[in-house]
Amino acid sequence: MRKYVGFISENYSFDILRPIQNAALDQGHEFIWFLDGNNVNTELFLDNERYETDIKQLINYAADAIFVPGNVVPSFVPGLKVQVFHGFEWKKKGHWRIRNCFDLYCTQGPFFTAKFNELQAKHRHFLVQQTGWPKLDNAIAPITQEKKFSPTVLYAPTFSPAYCSTPELFEEIIKLSHSKDWQWLVKFHPKMDSTWIDKFRAQSHHKLKLVGDAHLASAFATADVLLSDTSSIITEFLLQGKPAVTYKNASPDPVLIDFVEAPQLKSSIETALHDVSRKEHIEQFCHSMHPYRDQLSSERILSCVENILTNNITAERRKPLNIIRHLKARKAYKYWAFR
Repeated sequence: MRKYVGFISENYSFDILRPIQNAALDQGHEFIWFLDGNNVNTELFLDNERYETDIKQLINYAADAIFVPGNVVPSFVPGLKVQVFHGFEWKKKGHWRIRNCFDLYCTQGPFFTAKFNELQAKHRHFLVQQTGWPKLDNAIAPITQEKKFSPTVLYAPTFSPAYCSTPELFEEIIKLSHSKDWQWLVKFHPKMDSTWIDKFRAQSHHKLKLVGDAHLASAFATADVLLSDTSSIITEFLLQGKPAVTYKNASPDPVLIDFVEAPQLKSSIETALHDVSRKEHIEQFCHSMHPYRDQLSSERILSCVENILTNNITAERRKPLNIIRHLKARKAYKYWAFR
């Protein structure tokens, strides 16, 4: 029996790590959660889930492996440190940054695997394995949906000020929600500026509704097209075989319908709804980003971890000491014991 930890700092991590938890429990292993910081809502835990908030308890637990959707994990915590990623957004600054925290990177698909293999060859202090993304074990919706009376647009912008489309598209979205026979679902990132959330809420009506994290899977299944900017959610949506419209995307791929002027929003959505020629682009894109449709990425991750632990597989080099970051982490967690 192995002891595993889900190391989380945001509520969206539940959807990413629960498939791993469930697979681990099915295999007879233990799984607990560690809450890093104060952003996780403990009311979201299920009755059978155990969590810790004290770093000393986590260290005493002595996990075999720690699964991390975020960017960092303290080096002084025991266990194989596994990066499983919090999304697909490789265009944002920092996605490829090696922070010397992880022993294993579990990549989503060939595009990511190729890049991390290059980084592995350069740094040589971590392992790379293509496994697929665990969140999609539960989130892949059928490509074909029941016919609806009117199209549905899911608007899901990023929160990053450098990429967020909301300030420039707000007026246009509100206008279209009244003038077009489209249903609008609006899903904001947990870190979105509350000012814009309040503005949308004030303008909501029967054709424009805000949805929360708990209803995202349903929104994905219902929506005919996604409207976003530069966000990880774009790839998640495209994996359903449905089109995505983006505003000033950081690196617009041919698979996207990208526009750069707010008044182009209406025609861009109409193109997405009626142009079927992008189906082939979407299929090729999905194969590169996440080719798996078997909903077994969590099992692949656990199998990879078990192989590493059982056979004592290590990287060519030890991770850099990162003394300054190490001391900052100890200070942040108020943990000064050395083992």
